[in-house]
Amino acid sequence: MALKQTEKLKSNVEEQLERLVKQLEDLEKYRDDFEPEEYQETKAETLEQMREFQSSLAKLAAGDLSLTDYFAAIQLGIQAALSEVFRTPEVILMFAKKQPEQLRLKLAQIQRDLKLGKLSSQAAQAQQIEVLGALKGLGEILSTEEANLLGKTDSVTLQQFIKVSTDPNSKSKLLTLAENSLSLE
Repeated sequence: MALKQTEKLKSNVEEQLERLVKQLEDLEKYRDDFEPEEYQETKAETLEQMREFQSSLAKLAAGDLSLTDYFAAIQLGIQAALSEVFRTPEVILMFAKKQPEQLRLKLAQIQRDLKLGKLSSQAAQAQQIEVLGALKGLGEILSTEEANLLGKTDSVTLQQFIKVSTDPNSKSKLLTLAENSLSLE
């Protein structure tokens, strides 16, 4: 019975995360349809919902150690979104769900789109850095070429995020990083 409840809880958490990420994705997709003030207000509301969701996850994780790693991964993805380390909702979701294989596929898609001329060199590099940052944050081993590309980033927030996300004692450091990133906006 407890296992069934745990699976249901995990499913609900994933659905909530997907809903929030989809909301952010739609907001960016239809940004031109909004007045600037309306866009900022809607984005702020969505980010506030993510903060509340993260707070709920922290309370849940504190009560059940078997769910701690699972919720910590989700929280890390939410913090990445809140601090705007990852700008692509798809990358946020793959990171939160610990899907390095999907991230590798996304990286290959970016490289293919660059070769086909669908992406500019600058846009492709920015997207590649974002995906590589997510992979590094998940503890994946990067090739020398990938590590060099990731090293080119001038995003202090991304560099701090990678450092914190690979640190096993990172919960309090992560919250501090996110709070600092949010206060810079």
